[in-house]
Amino acid sequence: MVLQGARQVGKTFLLKEFGQKYYPKVFILDFFAQKNSHKIFEGNIDSKTLWQSLELFFKSKISSENDLIIFDEIQLCENALASLKYLADDYPQAHICAAGSLLGIRYFGTA
Repeated sequence: MVLQGARQVGKTFLLKEFGQKYYPKVFILDFFAQKNSHKIFEGNIDSKTLWQSLELFFKSKISSENDLIIFDEIQLCENALASLKYLADDYPQAHICAAGSLLGIRYFGTA
């Protein structure tokens, strides 16, 4: 599930509350606060390798059937956004949510 909306309206809060209520474990990957998280998605990696990289990053086994993974500020990592399709194809039982603002909008600023 991708939750899209304006900045600072409570997307992350809502996903965290949902996760705490319905899942034994919630893993949050915040692409703004955790700058090194982008490295997980570098290169040409398959979803099995990606899943293993997520477990290494969180230093915990992730149950695809029981746990929730939240990708927060996903618009800051294009490869993470693209990986959602492959994770859904290879891990259809996984519970993955993404939150982001300005998804689908690319800003080309002037220098």
